[in-house]
Amino acid sequence: MISRIDLRGRALDVRSLRETLPRAEFDVEAALDAVRPICEDVRHRGADALRDLGERFDGVRPAQLRVPAEVLAAALEQLDPAVRAALEESVRRARIVHEDQRRTDHTTEVVPGGTVTERWIPVDRVGLYVPGGVAVYPSSVVMNVVPAQIAQVGSIAVTSPPQRDNTGVFAGYPHPTILAACALLGVDEVYAVGGAQAVAMFAYGARESGPEGTNTGEVLCEPVSLVTGPGNIYVAAAKRALKGLIGIDAEAGPTEIAVLADETADADHVAADLVSQAEHDTLAASVLVTDSEELVARVEDALERRVAATKHTERVRTALSGRQSGIVLVDDLDAGVTVVDAYAAEHLEIQTRDARAVAMRIRNAGAIFVGPWAPVSLGDYAAGSNHVLPTGGCACHSSGLSVQSFLRGIHLVDYTRDALRDVADHVVTLAGAEDLPAHGEAVTARFGDGR
Repeated sequence: MISRIDLRGRALDVRSLRETLPRAEFDVEAALDAVRPICEDVRHRGADALRDLGERFDGVRPAQLRVPAEVLAAALEQLDPAVRAALEESVRRARIVHEDQRRTDHTTEVVPGGTVTERWIPVDRVGLYVPGGVAVYPSSVVMNVVPAQIAQVGSIAVTSPPQRDNTGVFAGYPHPTILAACALLGVDEVYAVGGAQAVAMFAYGARESGPEGTNTGEVLCEPVSLVTGPGNIYVAAAKRALKGLIGIDAEAGPTEIAVLADETADADHVAADLVSQAEHDTLAASVLVTDSEELVARVEDALERRVAATKHTERVRTALSGRQSGIVLVDDLDAGVTVVDAYAAEHLEIQTRDARAVAMRIRNAGAIFVGPWAPVSLGDYAAGSNHVLPTGGCACHSSGLSVQSFLRGIHLVDYTRDALRDVADHVVTLAGAEDLPAHGEAVTARFGDGR
């Protein structure tokens, strides 16, 4: 069901590991050709394009693209009390962690009379994308909205695909549990728009049609400064196509887990965690890195049992047997650390002796789950950490979503006349070295060009 890659006795340099380790095929560049006309359609036709594209891709033509307040209220009122309690606890824990990520302004005196102040300013408006395809993710509402609120973003909009199976008051809108999560968090600007067209709506804004079908009618959605949240390959491609016009958190690819384990690991725990990640999508990646052949045999047996018994058997089996998943055998734990650092997993579990000490050696991972009692699914819902994380090896240079994602650092440079005079010669010298004499003259002009 799951392939083996034997790296024992091999040199483990980053280049060869990147070529050898399992990874999903996820060609965002190829999807751009399909996405660009969608984005242009939304840009020129606004709400009419969004309705047509919803009907084309989601099988639903929403009567209203913005979810009415009474529908949001109904979703929260009808939410299963146990689900509401779980969401409330998820929100509570996420707020505890994310509150500690707040930034404070700081002023540094460089010289007497010369200071630089770093101010942290939230973006003005964000668009938060919540997937709604194979599975429904109210937890992603929590993970996107909580840090944006703590960052004090002034305007927050959420979008999620309309669900064709919805009935009654929810017909034509996103899944009721997603709507309920928005209402629980006090987000009242929610759209029934999915896919690349949702990113385009946030980037360009959208209006209702005006006279003779022109895109000049009432404003449906104002443009945003930043779009965050995971989605499928078309969402990722739209983010790439529109990056610059908007800021983005990441081009999220298929979800992934890596487990670094030794012979002390519980094989059934490892198998359960590999299956839980494979449950997301047929492209989801589940990777075990270990130096124990005996553990491998036990995990393979446990996988056979668990895959046969799980609800989404075919989806899980396809993901585990795909090229993106595998069991990687290494010589020892040091080699295992090298491998998982090269892989840079979205989620990394450490199931070894002295798991915390091993975890502290890891440099590249979206989030690290330490020991037998911290499965990835805890982080998905209720650890307090954020589950919007870098995929596809991007954890070697990027971080998961946080309060910082919604803030910009701005430097305020404040110098007196004497402080500028003190450094003027250095500025003039460096300007001359770069053959930009007018830069220097911008300083000397303040002193009558004579200083």
